[in-house]
Amino acid sequence: MGMNVGNGAEGDVMVEVNTTPLIDLMLVLIVMLIITLPPQTHAVKLDMPVTTSPPPLTPPEVVDIVIDFDTTIYWNGSKVENAQMLKSYLTAAAHKEPKPELHLKPNKLAKYDAVAKVLATAQRLGVTNIGIVGNEALE
Repeated sequence: MGMNVGNGAEGDVMVEVNTTPLIDLMLVLIVMLIITLPPQTHAVKLDMPVTTSPPPLTPPEVVDIVIDFDTTIYWNGSKVENAQMLKSYLTAAAHKEPKPELHLKPNKLAKYDAVAKVLATAQRLGVTNIGIVGNEALE
């Protein structure tokens, strides 16, 4: 009846679906879905109270504290002799109204320990308005 010539593997037809166009179609549909989605906004609408506080009548006093490279401390240009003197200056500044602004200006060669001690002492004594001024402002 039928005659097979050659081995059996050559005559079998391999039926496989080409999935490349299906993958391409899926990717196009995903891109279209992403493009058509509205952007998500995570905004929370709050009704904040509106206050009209008047500006301060007098601007606060500005105190410059300079820490030199050899850990010498200057309060508005005058040398602070010891830690007790610094504590008395900071205590007086903490009790003034309006609170003065303290501008801490450490030298770039000053030890971190000296700067940290001044900041810790100021915080412990209740000084709230203190900021560190960078070296670029000193030039």
